[in-house]
Amino acid sequence: MKIKGSKIGGGNRVSLGLPSIFLLCLFFFLAGFFGSSLFSQQETPGNIKPLMRETAEEKKIEFEALQNGETGEESVEAIPFQILSWYPRALYFPNFATAEHCQSIIEMARAHLKPSSLALREGETAENTKGIRTSSGMFISASEDKTGILDQIEAKIAKATMIPKTHGESFNVLRYEIGQRYHSHYDAFNPAEYGPQKSQRIASFLLYLSDVEEGGETMFPFENEQNMDANYDFRKCVGLKVKPHRGDGLLFYSLFPNGTIDPTSLHGSCPVIKGEKWVATKWIRDQEQDEEY
Repeated sequence: MKIKGSKIGGGNRVSLGLPSIFLLCLFFFLAGFFGSSLFSQQETPGNIKPLMRETAEEKKIEFEALQNGETGEESVEAIPFQILSWYPRALYFPNFATAEHCQSIIEMARAHLKPSSLALREGETAENTKGIRTSSGMFISASEDKTGILDQIEAKIAKATMIPKTHGESFNVLRYEIGQRYHSHYDAFNPAEYGPQKSQRIASFLLYLSDVEEGGETMFPFENEQNMDANYDFRKCVGLKVKPHRGDGLLFYSLFPNGTIDPTSLHGSCPVIKGEKWVATKWIRDQEQDEEY
């Protein structure tokens, strides 16, 4: 069966069969499809697929800020974190500080380092506790830093913990060289061992100032109540381990919400095997601190 076509240039009528019409339609469809694909690739930088770009843009969510109180802030801020553990409560903050800020803190501390000391329990001396903590370090407060870097970091830690920065001790900047470590210990002070406390350490925030090629992890041997028996060797590097990366932060809580010490908050620093470890520690207490800390 023939289907009549239209006149072409006033000449004779051209009759096309169904197969011919089908092939023409297929030709124009394919030409349009590939032409549009080529055009979209030329218009998209780096040949990124438009769908992928749209997906990335959809992840940028805008939040409308609420009316803030007198002590609040006018904008919404996001600080990325990962929950590493509930027992103890430990959170990881990637890229908490810039590499430049980390290096600046190292240079502030380098010339003032001294062998790290311990808070001694009844019956302990510097001699019989030798080897437990072998790093070197120094204390510096944000008010002593004329660059303002420590003040910025302190303010960000306060936001991450929702504990005012007036509750924080001075920064303890530490350097661990090859073989140096800190055996498992608690940051909170048990009154039965250390005597009455004016205030207690609620939490600790560690800002890693350098990468470490090998070793130097912060470890939690009792994570999820593992290894909690009388045979645990405090010199071992076991349990949940957090590898230091420059600019990253680690927050963990030493106390339960009811104010008692969390036994799973026991932690230590594994020996550095290769490289050097720098870290700035901020201990946070349950009361505002004075110059004594």
